[in-house]
Amino acid sequence: MTQSTLMPEPFEHIQFTVEDRVARITLSRPPLNILNIAMMCEISAALGSLAQEREIVAIVFEAAAGSRAFCAGVAIEEHVPETVFQMLDSFHGIFRQLEQLARPTIAVVEGSALGGGCELVAACDIVIAGERAHFGQPEIKLGVFPPVAALLLPRIIGEKRAKELILTGEMIDAAEAAKIGLVNHVLPASDLPRKTNEVLSRLRELSATALEMTHKAIDLGNNRTLDDALRDVEDIYLHELMKTSDANEGISAFIEKRKPVWRNR
Repeated sequence: MTQSTLMPEPFEHIQFTVEDRVARITLSRPPLNILNIAMMCEISAALGSLAQEREIVAIVFEAAAGSRAFCAGVAIEEHVPETVFQMLDSFHGIFRQLEQLARPTIAVVEGSALGGGCELVAACDIVIAGERAHFGQPEIKLGVFPPVAALLLPRIIGEKRAKELILTGEMIDAAEAAKIGLVNHVLPASDLPRKTNEVLSRLRELSATALEMTHKAIDLGNNRTLDDALRDVEDIYLHELMKTSDANEGISAFIEKRKPVWRNR
């Protein structure tokens, strides 16, 4: 397959290419690659264009050269009542598409993967991280929680450690992330391209159809699909959590650059 960009218009916040049976989505909103609604819609459009690309054996997520983070999370300024429904729908749409595509996904992580960035890492099948990478779910410090992480992290790293990370907002380094199973490989930053190409070379030797069916079979081992579980979590998040005083106070305090004053209700 020759290199191509499948969308007729160029993207503003990501780079998207398909070459030699591999799709690459490069987060390109420097310096921190924070996901806003526009950027998430671009990722969805890129993934949507892969639905008919039957030869794809892998989808790679990485940050543009010069970025200070893989992804430092979702834009807090869009986490307000006027846009929170659209923001959550746009973000969760990415994970629903990945589940539907059922192709191997690889995250190549340099710098920090926080909040939504860490959730994207958790959703990927293979994670290749630089030694200086850091991971965390700091949402609780804003009075909210990470819906995707709440579903995926217990499956990946075990319930006890997942609860600790989500409930405390703790940040961990790449070595710890590998130890608990969030990351597959930790290498010096200069070795990340080599390791990524090594993994991709193995996948390119395989049948895309077989990879898709195998991915679906593995997912069946979970009692519920991510799509089904997300519906229930979204209901709690949007119709219960976001109606609390503390959730709105946490978001406002972050935007206003002040310490939140919790009312515990």
